[in-house]
Amino acid sequence: MTDSTASVELQDGRLVFDGALLRPALAALWPRLAKAGSISTIDLTRVPRIDSAGIALIGWLADNHPQAALTGTPAGYEELRIAYRLDDHLRFER
Repeated sequence: MTDSTASVELQDGRLVFDGALLRPALAALWPRLAKAGSISTIDLTRVPRIDSAGIALIGWLADNHPQAALTGTPAGYEELRIAYRLDDHLRFER
């Protein structure tokens, strides 16, 4: 996969991402994710890198599916989470 392609599949309640979650790849994912039903896990284990657009997308998912566990920490994830003052569930710290 290139930086402009990423995919996502819903597998038994697990939302599994594959590929870098970078701005050029995300426009195609938003419509599909907006229709996602019940999600138990947001799986980032096959995501090699993430940028601020990717964090925004994952944060939106985490906010809309607060019961979902987050797994995986792609390159850039922790640095962006800390820079934006997000907690472990990608919510703004108060």
